[in-house]
Amino acid sequence: MPRIGLITIVALLLLGCGAPVASSPTPSGGASSTPNAAPAQTPSATPDQTPVKLVPPTTSQAAHVFVIVMENSSLARALTAPSIKALTATAALATNYHAVASPSLPNYLALTSGSTWGITDDAYHVLPAGGLGAQLTAAGVTWRAYMEGMTQAGCLRSPYPYAVKHNPFAYYGGGCPENVVALDALESDLAGTTPSFVWITPDLCHDGHDCALSVAGPWLDGMVGRIVASPGWRAGSVLFVVWDEGSGGGPNVVPLIAAAPGLTPRQSEVAYDHYSLLATIEDLFHIPRLGAATTARSLTELLAPQAP
Repeated sequence: MPRIGLITIVALLLLGCGAPVASSPTPSGGASSTPNAAPAQTPSATPDQTPVKLVPPTTSQAAHVFVIVMENSSLARALTAPSIKALTATAALATNYHAVASPSLPNYLALTSGSTWGITDDAYHVLPAGGLGAQLTAAGVTWRAYMEGMTQAGCLRSPYPYAVKHNPFAYYGGGCPENVVALDALESDLAGTTPSFVWITPDLCHDGHDCALSVAGPWLDGMVGRIVASPGWRAGSVLFVVWDEGSGGGPNVVPLIAAAPGLTPRQSEVAYDHYSLLATIEDLFHIPRLGAATTARSLTELLAPQAP
């Protein structure tokens, strides 16, 4: 299949919600002592797990949803990279998409639980079990989170350039479920049985945190090319590329790029944020929305087919 932009793109499906997911027990533990993790603080906010009432789905559940999270670039800065600019030429680009916090960690938590939990740092915090991963598991949706640089030392102790602060699934319940694996596993999964939900966290260089866009951009382009050339990339699939936060200061506007087979390239000035992306993922898999995602504006407008 041709590479996208290398992208070929996308339109996508819709809404609906499944049965509410039972609340998970709240652990009493504190922080794990790891090279990558600072001492925990008590989180002050618990996401509301009340499901939003949605219009019944008009299409089947999403075939595959891919999410790649990049680092620390405003929309304007990211588009100065030729490889990233090329991706937007054949995709849907949200030009008024906002990160919800700073630094990194609270944005990752917002993307996966609908709350920042009152956290304002990148330290390691043990949060109650739950979040998007637990929702998907309870709903019988196959999923994996692929972490570049994660070693056999595990998701809490792997060394640089892996960063636990960019692995939100490590926080819910104080450790990672078996669904969190090293990025090396992605190649065989793309060629074989691809999970319905795929989350990809690059290492601290390839995500643009510690390396220039001239390095991060081509890495992203190559990853997108691998996804859209895989058997799992077909009608009913969608790929989101998002940046956790901006370059510092300002309104925290970051790029959100959406690609799917058949999508007409477009740009949208509608205001969205990280809760919008979580809401969209939950809608596509027909599961309840969490926390602030409950009232967030869905990205399904960005993905909807356009009239001729």
